[in-house]
Amino acid sequence: MGLREEFWALPNLLTMLRIVMIPGVLWFIDNSSREKSFIACILFILCAITDALDGWIARKRGLVTVIGKFLDPLADKVVVMGALVYLSAMGRVAPWLTVVLLARELGVTTLRAIAAAEGLVIQAAPMGKQKTALQLAGICFVLIYFPYRILGIDYVLNFGQVGVYTLYISLVLSVFSAVEYFQLFLRAAEAREQAKAAKAAKAAKARETP
Repeated sequence: MGLREEFWALPNLLTMLRIVMIPGVLWFIDNSSREKSFIACILFILCAITDALDGWIARKRGLVTVIGKFLDPLADKVVVMGALVYLSAMGRVAPWLTVVLLARELGVTTLRAIAAAEGLVIQAAPMGKQKTALQLAGICFVLIYFPYRILGIDYVLNFGQVGVYTLYISLVLSVFSAVEYFQLFLRAAEAREQAKAAKAAKAAKARETP
């Protein structure tokens, strides 16, 4: 499949749709409007759905492409980073929390890029997936923002506050998962060096054998 055909593959079209939807999410974030904030949350959820859908379609139909490998993680990072930065600007999320979360994402992305350049394979850490799930849930709650009475229960839930607490939990997992990725990187590098040493020792032994 050429690059032109890859561009029009359904999973990549869904990924590009996710990128196009990001300005809509940011546009509807409004501290004075419940309706707009709810729309922003719905659009963000749709972004998350397209993320899961494009990956499933790509694997199911064998449409994993070079363009998709570039666009999919890019879209994921832009969606989360864009939302967090704008929510901080709107005063819904503490700036320091956004800085730490974004620094973690950039750090892990850089580490994986270095690993790929060195020919090392680092599998996705389970804790990283849990972090992502909590992060997405926290952003959804912060996007809704306003307090709502829970149906059937005499209790008012402050969605913005719950979202921030969820992001705090995701922050803890972010730090631990970053450490986990670093450990996986070191193990992969060590395993490669051991394999090289074993291969060199085997070659040297072969040369010594008459």
